[in-house]
Amino acid sequence: MSPSETDFASLAEATMREGNRRLAAGETADISDASVQQLLTTATRLYARKTDVEARSFSPLADGGILTATDVAVTVTALLRAADLNLFDLAMWAGRAQPAGEGNDGNG
Repeated sequence: MSPSETDFASLAEATMREGNRRLAAGETADISDASVQQLLTTATRLYARKTDVEARSFSPLADGGILTATDVAVTVTALLRAADLNLFDLAMWAGRAQPAGEGNDGNG
């Protein structure tokens, strides 16, 4: 890994660790809405670029990461609204061709 890649990985790990600590302790009220927006925007754009432009296929969740149906539904609904998309649009994207030989096995 390059030094900048190591720095980014360390930052991501620290952010996840602190976010999970605050979630477990019920201490999320003092995290600004803007901070959550920044993290979600950048993470979403990075994932989309890696899967679409780089033709990579991997789970969007960290190893051992668990999202509830509510977590997913609330976030996806908000993202659809923010992008002015509807479920029909989403179904069209979900049905598009994936890169040959790529599975969603997390080993992309």
